[in-house]
Amino acid sequence: MRSTTSPDATAVGEPMTSGPAAGTDGRLIYRLLLAVDIEKYSMRGAREQFLVQTDLCRALDTAALRAGLDRRLWEREVRGDGELSVLPEGVDASQVIGGFTRELGRAIGALNLGQPQRPRLRVRLALHHGTLTAGPFGPAGDAPIVVSRLLDARPVRAHLARRQDLDLALVISASLYQDVVRTGFCALDPERFQALRIKVKGTAYQGYTYVPAGRARAALVPRQGVPRPPGSHLPLTPEAKVLSLPRPDGIAAR
Repeated sequence: MRSTTSPDATAVGEPMTSGPAAGTDGRLIYRLLLAVDIEKYSMRGAREQFLVQTDLCRALDTAALRAGLDRRLWEREVRGDGELSVLPEGVDASQVIGGFTRELGRAIGALNLGQPQRPRLRVRLALHHGTLTAGPFGPAGDAPIVVSRLLDARPVRAHLARRQDLDLALVISASLYQDVVRTGFCALDPERFQALRIKVKGTAYQGYTYVPAGRARAALVPRQGVPRPPGSHLPLTPEAKVLSLPRPDGIAAR
């Protein structure tokens, strides 16, 4: 998997042999994965694609710094409209879920507020932890597939398209919710998450979307020359779920 932080570290077609995802001997490693994707990227021209890539990179760097994370240590697979990142061994998952996600929402909001003449940067963010191994074309294993399926889930895309007041849609895997969020060590309230289930190519994937306390603002229709207020919440509402899963004891459905 190629890292954008070290463009000269590996030749084309060669696996990355250093960094948190290293392990070309075929061994499995257990890591936290993060995937992010820009909404309506393909509808932008080449110059706007370059600018929005730059904006997203800046927002990710800012959020990581403010959350106490070193993004230079992430193994990153660039995808044009986003990236798949494998975080270093020992990273605090609760810090990423509760701190980094909030800071990313704030960083994107600040960028949008400062650039009212540009199309808004709006992204989907997925998190999962699991096993993978480094391969010549990127990480291989179940974990990269799970986080990618959650990121690309149709209900998440549809929700972000409907909710024009939001800048960031957050979805995490069911295992990450159970292992980290429910423990109470994460800054995000477990009761603010709602279950979703999707089925892709015959395989079911379960996740949880974060729903901020209180009702979000109505969709905004900005006037010409009037700044669009950035989304102040991490998204997703109940309409994003496909099937309702049984919720853990003590977690009331919203």
